[in-house]
Amino acid sequence: MTNAKPAKKTTKLLVALLSFSLLVSLSSISALLPSKASAASSHDENFSPKTLKFLRANTGLDGEQWDNIMKLINKPEQDSLDWTKYYGYCEDIGDDRGYTIGIFGATTGGSNDKHPDGPALFKEFDAASGAANPSVEGGLARIGVNGSMNGSILKIKDSEKVFCGKINKLQNNDAWREAIWQTFYKVYIKYSVQQARQRGFNSALTIGSFVDTALNQGATGGSGTLEGVLSRSGKSSDEKTFMKKFYAERTKIVDTNDYNQPPNGKNRVKQWSQLWDMGKAGLKNADDAVVKVTSWKMK
Repeated sequence: MTNAKPAKKTTKLLVALLSFSLLVSLSSISALLPSKASAASSHDENFSPKTLKFLRANTGLDGEQWDNIMKLINKPEQDSLDWTKYYGYCEDIGDDRGYTIGIFGATTGGSNDKHPDGPALFKEFDAASGAANPSVEGGLARIGVNGSMNGSILKIKDSEKVFCGKINKLQNNDAWREAIWQTFYKVYIKYSVQQARQRGFNSALTIGSFVDTALNQGATGGSGTLEGVLSRSGKSSDEKTFMKKFYAERTKIVDTNDYNQPPNGKNRVKQWSQLWDMGKAGLKNADDAVVKVTSWKMK
């Protein structure tokens, strides 16, 4: 009996110490795990405050949603989810559309692209740089590029090495980034949002799907553009039903006309469709889902 009480005290002390250690361990683990707030914050960091405010006001989508949209767009464009590395991208990819530039693939134009968006980008760059009367030529002059308009086509007189080298140097230029988003919005995003809203659709996945189609195949005009695909997608008021028909129609043409190299186009469409099946229409808390649907191999 004389040893009973000390043993009981020792046991209680050990239990207390173990409980404290467990709480400390759990607190440490929790601190290492990203919270929903910090995850959203990390998405926002991929945009300037001005661009983030602009996108929220004009599309109704936040930084997390736009970051996921851009990852889904960049996968078939660059085979990467790290889309922010491509503000200064420039290359002649041999698709008869001239040079392809930046995060949404603006082109200077050619035999396969009579209405390029590159000229608008350089004009926006001139405006974002402070020009009172912005022009394409003014934008080119600001980076020391020799080029001029030939009808609707922007003819670059410098070699690819010289021209693209100067575009590459704009990667972290604030005015260039602002110009890219303004052009992206005016040429593709605005029309895509309008088309979604007039059908009563507001989900990030639908808006992103429309934007991806517009920048890849053109916003308006021929049967292969976003406008053309929408015209063949039926009139269902149920958003998922409509989008499944939209994806089916886009799949028929997405690997034609140099839009994509087969079968990349079909996989490009499939990744958006799969997210519907995964219940990620809002593109919120969808980091793992985006990684999963973009895990296909580029050809």
